Amino acid sequence: MLHSMTAFASATGAHDGYSWTWDLRSVNGKGLDLRLRAPDWIDGLEAGLRARLGKALNRGNVTLSLRLLAEDQGSTQRINDVQLDSVLAAMAQIETRAMDMGLSLAPANAADVLSVRGVLESGAADQDTSALASALLADFETLLQGFIAMRASEGTALAGVLSAQLDVIAHLTDQAAETAETRKADMALNFRNALQRVLDNTDSGDEGRIAQEIAMLAVKADVTEEIDRLRAHVGAARDLLAKGSPIGRKLDFLSQEFNREANTLCAKAQNTALTTIGLELKTVIDQMREQVQNVE
Repeated sequence: MLHSMTAFASATGAHDGYSWTWDLRSVNGKGLDLRLRAPDWIDGLEAGLRARLGKALNRGNVTLSLRLLAEDQGSTQRINDVQLDSVLAAMAQIETRAMDMGLSLAPANAADVLSVRGVLESGAADQDTSALASALLADFETLLQGFIAMRASEGTALAGVLSAQLDVIAHLTDQAAETAETRKADMALNFRNALQRVLDNTDSGDEGRIAQEIAMLAVKADVTEEIDRLRAHVGAARDLLAKGSPIGRKLDFLSQEFNREANTLCAKAQNTALTTIGLELKTVIDQMREQVQNVE
């Protein structure tokens, strides 16, 4: 089954005086880039989330956000020292840069700093968070399965689009082969006429040498290899689609090869009809490459 790298899932849950909201989404990426926002006072939570995401996904820029609220009266507000130091350092850097440029910034107060995400957290001092971590990780499994299901659903639709584009490429390749065959007679006539014009305007010419040069031009204009490779690429792409994800990198490389052959076909065409087919091929291949960027 093909999987898309684009997906979204959200969920809510509660356990032992806490409630939470999950937000999990992903977009295209060359590799697997995980960005997590989760309370760092819950021992083992972030490591567990990363391990589960890394096992389930292969590619994509993935963002996971967990918003946790304490519902019982025993909860306290605590400052995340690491996040606070980071925010203060960033503020100092901004103020220094502004002064260097002759700008004056309004001073920030404590409320401004506390309003930055992650500086102030809800938690309980010296609390055993193992049960809460287990509940969150168990709940995350349900969210993750829904997320994967959406990637699979998007991938199914994507496979249909790519399959249709490969059908068009295969059809255009067949048309190019037919047109190239028809073109042979015209090219032979053009070469003979060119040879005759050269001989008519040359007092002493090596007819054999001239004929040899024209034959070499005919070989350079031959597009048989390009057509054969295009057909081979279509077969390889269909095999990859049948195999399923993760195939995104291989499809991306293959789409570059498609484009290379189409470019060469246009360069060798020397025929209006064949050039038109080559340009149509390039258009469909470019559209396919855009879709391939979504494949895991």
